[in-house]
Amino acid sequence: RAKEIKTKLGTLLQKPDSAIDFIIPYPEKPEKPPKAQKPSPEEALQWRDSLEKLLQNPYGLASFRSFLRSEFSEENAEFWVACEDYKKTKSPVKMVEKAKKIYEEFIQTEAPKEVNIDHFTKAVTMKNLVEPSPSSFDMAQKRIFALMEKDSLPRFVRSEFYQELIK
Repeated sequence: RAKEIKTKLGTLLQKPDSAIDFIIPYPEKPEKPPKAQKPSPEEALQWRDSLEKLLQNPYGLASFRSFLRSEFSEENAEFWVACEDYKKTKSPVKMVEKAKKIYEEFIQTEAPKEVNIDHFTKAVTMKNLVEPSPSSFDMAQKRIFALMEKDSLPRFVRSEFYQELIK
């Protein structure tokens, strides 16, 4: 055990081949969505009470994703968007491909952008993926929507960027 730890530490302490290994993308400020579709303050005010309206508005979605990115929790919005795209897929072959990609990116344990869903929801989703259908991710998507609505939306509404929109 000690030897294994020593080996791992030795690997970590080795000099990287280049400084590129240490560069972590970190935006100075959350990037703002394009100015063109900026909503009226009245429209933006509706987002406080409706995550659905926020996500359906391209500017709102971009703003929310930018906010989540600044909090390092963008995977929930990305998963929601991926599920919406998946539901529009008509070709069974494409559906299987997209289902596999969504599973590998967001659902499987240790996925690069793993979303926080309970074991039951994960099990149901995995069972649904045996024969992918437009509703395969519905339960997981509803859980993530509820999480964003209860947790992320209130923080977004208190954010400086949102406060600017409603002025």
